[in-house]
Amino acid sequence: MIENPIWSEQFRPTNLDDCILPEDIYKTFKSFVDKKEIPNLILTGQSGIGKTTAAKALINDLNGDSYIINGSLNGNIDTLRNDIKNYASAVSFSGKRKYVILDEADYLNANSTQPALRNFIEEYSINCGFILTCNYINRIIPALQSRTSIVEFKIPAKEKPTIAEKMFKRIQNILFVKEIEYDDKALAQLIIKYFPDFRRTINELQRYSATTGKIDIGILAQTTNEQFEELVKILKTKNFPTMRKWVGENFQLENAGFFTNLFEYLYKHIKKDFIPQLVVTIAEYDYKSAFVQDKEINIIACLTIIMSECEFI
Repeated sequence: MIENPIWSEQFRPTNLDDCILPEDIYKTFKSFVDKKEIPNLILTGQSGIGKTTAAKALINDLNGDSYIINGSLNGNIDTLRNDIKNYASAVSFSGKRKYVILDEADYLNANSTQPALRNFIEEYSINCGFILTCNYINRIIPALQSRTSIVEFKIPAKEKPTIAEKMFKRIQNILFVKEIEYDDKALAQLIIKYFPDFRRTINELQRYSATTGKIDIGILAQTTNEQFEELVKILKTKNFPTMRKWVGENFQLENAGFFTNLFEYLYKHIKKDFIPQLVVTIAEYDYKSAFVQDKEINIIACLTIIMSECEFI
């Protein structure tokens, strides 16, 4: 069997006991396994915290069949209708209940695709269960929320040290298997920087070790630079969907002086005549960030204006 070259996939836990989860979520999921019955679920929480991994592990522990649809990539109503109908209406080879995992469901259109999904859940309920994952539950229509049990992936403050320790041991094991030399202090600081985004932590370890052959303190500075380099390329091409996805995956940067870092990095890539526009835009949305309810939308709005009104070198 060929190994998946992506570490976060290669080392993804395949059963519930290997998942790094808060105690209450683990107990809830364990009860589903013990009863051999998984209700329709919405798993909500920030990127990389383990929602999709937990969904897959749940189904694996029941030896069930599953089909994964990514809402951000295959979210149009016709694709969704055909994929779900073809999968859910067919008889399972194993005789077990089938499940559709609809990843990033908050990217589905709330006016067309989500209402249609509500009907799919009802129509195929006898043969098929549904597990939706999302970063923001408020972007899922009430009709879907009422047809599912909602599990919020939120780590209680008292459990954060335990979760971080488990993640530390997990990435130590990954680096041991990959025979990568590492510095414990660098690992600890990387976990702190991205906590609780476990996927991003593992992805950064793989990227940095591929360049240097080891993990040292330099990983912390390089990760931020490369993230902003990626953003500049996206803004230059005026690719809104990709920009929105970048913000979702890098949202934790907002808590570490995002707007200051954004200005310092974009300043070098904006044509001279558009620098005043850049300054005014960033200053405005930096100020708004202290008051807005949805900080991610605030960042997206800022980048949209920069993308549409500034010219890049």
